[in-house]
Amino acid sequence: MITTLLAGAAASPVATLGPSWLDPQTLIERFGAYALIGVVIVVFIETGLFFPLLPGDSLLFTAGALVAQDELHFPLWLLCLMVTVAAFAGDQNAYWIGRRIGPRLFNRPDSRFFKREHIEETHRYFERYGGATVIIARFIPIVRTYSAASAGIGRMHYPKFAAYDLVGAVLWGCGVTLLGYALGTIPFVKANIELLLVGIIALSLVPVVIAALRARRQRAAVEGLAAQAHHAETEPEAGTGR
Repeated sequence: MITTLLAGAAASPVATLGPSWLDPQTLIERFGAYALIGVVIVVFIETGLFFPLLPGDSLLFTAGALVAQDELHFPLWLLCLMVTVAAFAGDQNAYWIGRRIGPRLFNRPDSRFFKREHIEETHRYFERYGGATVIIARFIPIVRTYSAASAGIGRMHYPKFAAYDLVGAVLWGCGVTLLGYALGTIPFVKANIELLLVGIIALSLVPVVIAALRARRQRAAVEGLAAQAHHAETEPEAGTGR
């Protein structure tokens, strides 16, 4: 069954990079009768195999909304349970990858899908928020993908990581899904779900944009100070030469 699901997904337009990656409803429709398995696999891959391009928050919201609208024929509790287990398992896998082979894996040059700056950004969150980053990261795209690996690279005490991660998996997996379920029964939401999904995706990217702007300002400030220091060092030399 899983082989059929993966083969069907690979043969579909969703398997190619493009806007379809950001359309959770299209993903769920492509999965068809295996929608529950498909959602679980996507959640696991996003964090467990470092693939930040997949939808996360919007996928859970959409799945919850479609359950409320009786378009997905499995119980809400089962969706919440499976998503939570997948989110937790994905982070556990990423943690141990980071702990065992992290230095070799994350020191390689940037690739199309992997950027060292994403790891560095996640490290900054750890420095600012400590262990709570494992929970906070669940709700921040890209940071969510690399937070567990960063915890492994930094050799965060595993029982502590697992405890924080379990809380984060429950809050994110159940919370976002239940939000979609609750709002999915509202007629306006049902009639405008695509527009609302665009808004959710945009909102989920706000923290990333803010972090990027802050990092840019910090780099500009550091470069400005370096330029001033260089100018101050060269001025006396120029005066000596006259």
